Amino acid sequence: MEGVQVAFVELIKKMYSKKLFRVTLFLIMGASFGYAYYYLVGCYSGTCPITSNPVTSILYGALIGILMTPSLRKKDSL
Repeated sequence: MEGVQVAFVELIKKMYSKKLFRVTLFLIMGASFGYAYYYLVGCYSGTCPITSNPVTSILYGALIGILMTPSLRKKDSL
C-alpha cells in the first residue's frame, strides 16, 4: 500500500511542477507582450492609464498571460 502512496505523491509533484512551469511561461509571455504593446503602440501624452507607463503595461500583460494559462481553465465535462 505504501508503494501506491509514494507513486501518487510523485504523480502530484510532477503535475504541480508542470502547472507551475506553464503559469510561469505564460506570465513571462504576457509581460513581454505588455512591454511590446507599450513600446510599439504606447501613449506618450500620459492620458492613457495602461500604455503611458511601461510598468503598468507589463503588469496588465502579465495578468492577462496568467488568465490565459491553459492549465488554470476548467475542462468541460460534457
